[in-house]
Amino acid sequence: MKEILEYLFTHHTLSKSEAKAIMIEIAQNKFNTAEVTAFITVFLMRNITLNELEGFRQALLQMAVPVNIDASDALDIVGTGGDGKNTINISTLASFVIAGSGQKVTKHGNYGASTITGSSNVLEELGYQFHNDSESLNKDLEKANICFLHAPYFHPALQSVGALRRSLGLRTFFNLLGPLVNPAKPQFSVIGVYNLEIARIYQYLLQKDNREFTIVHGLDGYDEISLTSDSKIITKNSEEIYSTKDLGFNTLDPKSIIAGETPYESAKIFRNILEGNGTFEQNAVVLANAAVALHHTNKFGNYEDCLLLAQESLVSGKALRSLNNLIH
Repeated sequence: MKEILEYLFTHHTLSKSEAKAIMIEIAQNKFNTAEVTAFITVFLMRNITLNELEGFRQALLQMAVPVNIDASDALDIVGTGGDGKNTINISTLASFVIAGSGQKVTKHGNYGASTITGSSNVLEELGYQFHNDSESLNKDLEKANICFLHAPYFHPALQSVGALRRSLGLRTFFNLLGPLVNPAKPQFSVIGVYNLEIARIYQYLLQKDNREFTIVHGLDGYDEISLTSDSKIITKNSEEIYSTKDLGFNTLDPKSIIAGETPYESAKIFRNILEGNGTFEQNAVVLANAAVALHHTNKFGNYEDCLLLAQESLVSGKALRSLNNLIH
C-alpha cells in the first residue's frame, strides 16, 4: 500500500485494472486500518476518476454474493448519500410508494456512514431482518412487491470498511459505489447524486450498461429531488432542468423535510408518513421522487399519470401494506 499511496500523493490516478486490484485486496483485509484510511483520504482531497470508479465497481460486482431475483423489470431508487442535508429517508419511502403502485422494487441500501440514518437503519429499526439468500428475497418480492438488499451482506469490501466509514463520518468514494453495485442488477435505476460532476461520471459509466438509468440532482446540493429548488434529471437520451412547478408542487422550505436525530426518530417519521399522517411537504417530496421513478419505466403513462398513481398508493394505504408485508 505504501507504494500506491506515494503514487497517489504525487497527483497520479489509478487505471481501471489498478483500482479493481486494490479494491479486491481491501475486501480481503490485506491492509491495516491506517493504510485504508490514508487511501480513502486521497479521494477526499480530489474527485474520483471514471477509470477508478469503474475499476472499484467491477471489483465489488465480481466479489458480490450472487443473487437470483425473479423480476426482469425491477427498479431501484437510491441516492449516494453524503449531501449533508439530513433529509427524511426519501428514496426508501418512495420505494414503498412505488411498490404499492404495482412496480417491483429491488432496493439496495446500507447503514448511514456520512448521515445519521441510512435505509438499513430505518428498516432495521422498524423490525426488518436482513438476509442474502435468493429464496427469502424472492418471497419478500412476492408478498410485498419489494425486497431489500443490505449492502454489507452482499459485498465483502463494504463489510470490511463499514466501521471505518462510520468512524470517519465523512462522505467517501464508497458513497458513490453503493448505487452502482446492486447485486440484483435491476433493469431500471433511479440514482440521486450530490453534485453535477459526479452526475457526469455516472452518466458516462452507466451509458455502457444495457440497463436503463435516470440520474437526479437537486441543484441546491441534494442527492434527490428535494423540491427545495430546481432539479436536473439525466437519462440515456436527455438532460432537463425541472422547476418544482414542473413536478407539480410549490417550492419547499428545506427545514420541512429534515429527518430525526436518531434512527428511532427517523423510523417513527418514516412509518408516520406511510400511515398517511405525513405533512404536506413530506408527502410532496416522496411523491415527486416516486413519480419520476415510475415515469422512468415507461409503463405507467406520463409524469402526471405517475404522480396520481403514487398519490393513490400512499393515500389508499398500499404503500403501508407493502412495508407491513415486508416486515412480517
